[in-house]
Amino acid sequence: MTHTSNELNDELWLLQSDEMLLLPGRIDTGRLGFALQLKFRQVNGRYPERQDKIAPHIVETLAQQVGVDATTLSTYDLDSRQSQRHRQIIRRFLGYQLSTGPDLARLREWLASDVLPFDSQARHGHELALEWFEAQRLEPPALGELDRAIRSTVHRFERHLLEAIHLRLSVTSKTAIDRLLAGAESDGEVDSGSAASTSAFTQLKADLGRASRDNLLLGIERRQIIEAIGLVSDVFKGVPAKFIDQFRQRSATESIRELRRHPAPIRYSMVAMLCWRRRQQLTDALVDMLLQLIHNIGTRAEKRIDKKQFAAFKKVRGKARLLYKVAEATVDQPEGVVKDVVYPVVSQKTLKELVAEFGALSTDFEREVQETMRSSYSHSYRSVLMLALDALAFRSNNTMHRPVIDALVVLQANRDSKKQYYEVDEVPIDGVVPKKWRHIVIDTAKDGSERVNRIDYEVCVLRALRKRVRIKEIWIDGADRYRDPEQDLPADFAEKRDTYYDMLNVPKDPQVFVEQVQATMRQWLKTFNDGLPNNLLVKLRTQGKNTIHLSPTPKQTEPPNTASLKREIGRRWSDVELIDIVKEVDLRLNFTSAFRTAASREALDQSVLQRRLLLCLFGMGTNVGLKRIASQQPSVTVDELRYVKRRYVNKEALRAAVAEVVNGTFAIRQTAIWGEATTSCASDSKQFGAYDQNLMTEWHARYGGRGIMIYWHVDKNSTCVYSQIKRCSSSEVAAMMEGVLRHCTDMEITQQYVDTHGQSEVAFAFSYILGFDLLPRFKAIARQKLAMVDADDVMEYANLEPILTRVIKWELIAQQYDEIIKYATALRLGTGDAEAILRRFTRADPAHPTYQAIAELGKAIKTIFLCRYLHEDALRREIHEGLNVVENWNSANNFIFYGERGEIATNRVEDQELAMLSLHLLQACLVYVNTLFIQDVLAEPVWRERMTVDDWRALSPLIYHHVNPYGRIELDMARRLLLAA
Repeated sequence: MTHTSNELNDELWLLQSDEMLLLPGRIDTGRLGFALQLKFRQVNGRYPERQDKIAPHIVETLAQQVGVDATTLSTYDLDSRQSQRHRQIIRRFLGYQLSTGPDLARLREWLASDVLPFDSQARHGHELALEWFEAQRLEPPALGELDRAIRSTVHRFERHLLEAIHLRLSVTSKTAIDRLLAGAESDGEVDSGSAASTSAFTQLKADLGRASRDNLLLGIERRQIIEAIGLVSDVFKGVPAKFIDQFRQRSATESIRELRRHPAPIRYSMVAMLCWRRRQQLTDALVDMLLQLIHNIGTRAEKRIDKKQFAAFKKVRGKARLLYKVAEATVDQPEGVVKDVVYPVVSQKTLKELVAEFGALSTDFEREVQETMRSSYSHSYRSVLMLALDALAFRSNNTMHRPVIDALVVLQANRDSKKQYYEVDEVPIDGVVPKKWRHIVIDTAKDGSERVNRIDYEVCVLRALRKRVRIKEIWIDGADRYRDPEQDLPADFAEKRDTYYDMLNVPKDPQVFVEQVQATMRQWLKTFNDGLPNNLLVKLRTQGKNTIHLSPTPKQTEPPNTASLKREIGRRWSDVELIDIVKEVDLRLNFTSAFRTAASREALDQSVLQRRLLLCLFGMGTNVGLKRIASQQPSVTVDELRYVKRRYVNKEALRAAVAEVVNGTFAIRQTAIWGEATTSCASDSKQFGAYDQNLMTEWHARYGGRGIMIYWHVDKNSTCVYSQIKRCSSSEVAAMMEGVLRHCTDMEITQQYVDTHGQSEVAFAFSYILGFDLLPRFKAIARQKLAMVDADDVMEYANLEPILTRVIKWELIAQQYDEIIKYATALRLGTGDAEAILRRFTRADPAHPTYQAIAELGKAIKTIFLCRYLHEDALRREIHEGLNVVENWNSANNFIFYGERGEIATNRVEDQELAMLSLHLLQACLVYVNTLFIQDVLAEPVWRERMTVDDWRALSPLIYHHVNPYGRIELDMARRLLLAA
């Protein structure tokens, strides 16, 4: 039985004095039934339909209040006339009316206009509909009737949009789609490496692979196929992005044969949405490849020169002594022959090594790198990169970066020209060619005039292009992640400015905002300054770079009973199968209901679907694969599991299932054991090995191999609320922000613990505006500095003088305040990806005025944090404890994700993300069941009395010594854990 958090809150089920006045004059059964319907209606917004869906402790609580035995409820019929009369009295008491047909029509209109554009499948439609009825003071219909109304509204909404797209498509586009669907296709999954034997439509759905010249050409070819369809943005005007993604997913899971069977409005619209979205994805992939190949030209040239110099360089020791010997020999015999005079003193080999050493030291490194890059580019990369530049349309909203756009025009106009040089006034130089390379790119002709080497200039243009695309000062038409940065901002910010300011809870006057920050900054500077003389753990040095000396926090006492508690759990529940844990959680929470078919209807029986979903999720979450799972299930084939995965499993459904388990964990936690609901969360990343023939996997020296990163957000009681897949080189700050703002659980995050890589001045600024406290653990704490409010702070805070730097530029913050709030609003609303928004605010573009203002604000908030961090030992300990929790979560990954030695064995980025989310789901199920195990043991007084303060502090539900994930995988839906009985 699934219980909501409201059902576990006994205070909500207490009868008030005015409600008790409704009970006199009724028989025992009537009093209890009336009280149950009244409170159930108040708590859940509807009346109960079946008694077996009501938690027994609720019945017991109400029975005690009305003074009857709980067993009398068994004679109360919820469908009887007595029950209906009770509902009439409850309606009059609460001031509600019965809903009618026109009311349901208004509900449908509201769903179509306010809900479905943001939730096209109405995943939360039932809850939102009940809230609508509550706001209208109407009695909702029966659950079955309400569900039918929601489903019919969704169907009409989909049909309306599909027909609208179909009518907007031109005849040419429909003909091109027919040609695209004319080929044959197998029903199996398509890999990027098997393009030769598949149709063009199948190839469109496949990933491109890693950055290479061949894959870049393949991506250009696939994009040209979509371009031939002639899709324009007006075709999808007014169509929600989530609706496009939903039907893109559906179209991608169907074969050509299945797509042909659809009616014309559905067939053409589905393929059009797939191609439109795929065009954006291919454009992003082409840009990624272009930037990577440009980067490779430089890095490979530098490595080649480094290797060459290292091979030539052999240090000759004792040069002064050798010079003395040579000088002495030549002075004594000035007319002698070198081989007769010098070589007997210093060998010819030693002199050659000496010449090579000084030759290596005197080499112009930049020139050699540039020459190597020029050779590599002209002989290998140029032809394919020029095709990429032709395929992509580069734009910029900033005139400062116009020279790069103009330089690209010159390159494309002269791509087939045979000339080796440009005139200096023929091409833009400033903003394109770095000053340190100008002596290489610009040389002097025989007549004394300056000229620009064409190939060297093209290399400089490409490197300048890469730099500006990465910070989104140059964007690409038709892309998604690299789109116009103005599209990442809320389009209605000017009209709804006051609404957005109120949403962020920040003052509308920039001066008031600045004064608030200044007041907090002064408070903590004074607190730290006054407390420093008595702070035995923090000392400031006046010399050297490491000015802050922070003594380690004293070691905490080892908890005496935690190990005994784990052994007791292992004794009571020994060798619990991991798949039984996942099954038990699903039987309690029904998280598999979040998985809906991508097709138009479901044909599988729910019990069969539930079993196959659990097997699929277990195979992906443990990385053992569907084939091994199916080999141990006599009633399931691998094709059936692949079908369920293809049609039902997607990242949105997995995130919804994870949220259901996490919220269920929050609901079952006992406050006496776990404390009040926490608002603190820690985040960190872990590298997983992965196949590298894709654009997500990267090799990184810090982690010592190729792989991807999974970024976790874990609360203080070891429950992970959000996870995401990222590149090894991508920003951890953006991942941190994404998790805080996008997690779909009931947790409200007000404190976020991170390590050094998860913080920056930009992160401090946005965290302050978005209303959560960023609490990092600095690796280089000894070199941190504090900013000042005023110039007089040096005198006022004399104890802090060694680490005080400069005054914050408050006037700059005030000038850019509205822009700062606009970007913070975009992060809050999710109008753009966090990484795409934050990419604009990096040190690569220090001239951006909004970035400068955000950096100044970040310095101020960082100063406040550093004062708190250095002043309060308790805060440092709290941050360490939080990050230890996420490190413990990382350690459990290897226990569960054991297949293929923990390496993600696929090149499909979508499958990599599904594997990550399935692992998250399995680990969340483990925490859920362990929470019940621990609470069951600690419910006994003998165990509760043994627990000390240190034991409560160290208590964690993320334990797995009693769990067996290996061996034969058998799923018996009728077998329950002993706890469930």
